[in-house]
Amino acid sequence: AKGRKMVKATLGEDKAVVSIANIIIDSFSVTLGAIIAVWPVIAYYFGIISLVAPIATFLALLALPGIIITGALVGGLGLIALPVAQVIGWLAWLFLSYLLLVVNGFAAIPHLEIASIGSNFIWTYYLALALAFWIGSHRRQVSPLIAKFIASVKLYIDKMDDFVSKLPKKWVVPSLIAVAILVSLTAATMPDDNLHISFLDVGQGDAILISRGNEQILIDGGPSSQAINLGLGNKMPFWDRTIDLVILTHPSADHVTGLVEVLQRYKVKQVLYPDLDFKSDIYDEWLRVIEEKDIKYTIAQAGQQIELGEGVVIKVLNPQIPLLTGTESDIDNNGVVLHISMGELSFLLTADIMWEAEFGLATHRAELTSIVLKVAHHGSDTSTTPEFLAVVNPQLAVISVAADNRFGHPSPEVVTRLKQAIGSENIYRTDEQGTIEFITDGEKLWVKTEK
Repeated sequence: AKGRKMVKATLGEDKAVVSIANIIIDSFSVTLGAIIAVWPVIAYYFGIISLVAPIATFLALLALPGIIITGALVGGLGLIALPVAQVIGWLAWLFLSYLLLVVNGFAAIPHLEIASIGSNFIWTYYLALALAFWIGSHRRQVSPLIAKFIASVKLYIDKMDDFVSKLPKKWVVPSLIAVAILVSLTAATMPDDNLHISFLDVGQGDAILISRGNEQILIDGGPSSQAINLGLGNKMPFWDRTIDLVILTHPSADHVTGLVEVLQRYKVKQVLYPDLDFKSDIYDEWLRVIEEKDIKYTIAQAGQQIELGEGVVIKVLNPQIPLLTGTESDIDNNGVVLHISMGELSFLLTADIMWEAEFGLATHRAELTSIVLKVAHHGSDTSTTPEFLAVVNPQLAVISVAADNRFGHPSPEVVTRLKQAIGSENIYRTDEQGTIEFITDGEKLWVKTEK
């Protein structure tokens, strides 16, 4: 109605021009209304938002009546007068060609990709939309209430403005800037309902952060306190200093060193680690801090299960009981191996296990098949055998490794094996791409890298 009034006020009383303008306004209004109604659902399922959708839909709508009418005529006349139907079919082809031209033309324009929006956002959006419609249909009854509310807000703002205006500017400006920054950072770091698995770039070591909502699980801490602090600072909200579970896969320095710092700086609710006979200063410090802070601990063994809520299940596949002995490295082979699943997506985190443990897992018929494989032992040639790779059957692989490390990781042989199995474009490396984050809602999977 407002659009028609604007047209009349702008174009005057010329009936032909006004009628055409009204048709355009009405069509665009319907188009815009449909997009407002469905864009959250499109973003939820497809992860994209088209910035040109209103214009594209409006232009496509021009051909829709012709397509419907000619299509119906072709279908009806085709039963009784085929030659006439063929002639009208050519007319229908013109309308359809125009529609395809519009769709293909606007499809070439880049759209806005988003990681995902949660179901909570969709419910909130539609409740707000319903409230807006209700207010619009009851505006006479609601208008006095809104006017009173606006007057109260205005009065409050005026009082605050009067108070602030009396303060020295050197106090007000920095405070406002600080508040704006804090609000922006808080909004940007609010958790969603998706599962996030981040392979942190901590150099020659492992550190994996799993988060879902307000819950976080940290697996290993890498070889550097500074690197793990930086990695967690980038991925965890600045106001969140709690980690629900810390898992140490095995006590080698490149896995445990950073975790000692984590125990000191964060509130860790619980730890999980294997009971291995290993002596080192940093591992002894890990055990001492756990005891000092009275952190609840559990000894890891195959068969344990952790639930992160709403279908996220973490299963412990290794170490087996009894522990492996007499292998090339019992410490590595008895490391904690985890299988994480959410809906149709799954991850296999293999710590630093070697071929002996891989063979044992396959022999015990462990749940190995996974979409994403965290390659064992930084891509060392002691692991990721062809047989194990065939059982896991991954589509993506992650290698946590430092650039130009003295061990020569990852092994060229292992890299070649992975390329043959999944393709080079599906191999992610922290030395080349920095921190690698996988985001999933159980159906779709997104990958973010920092380099």
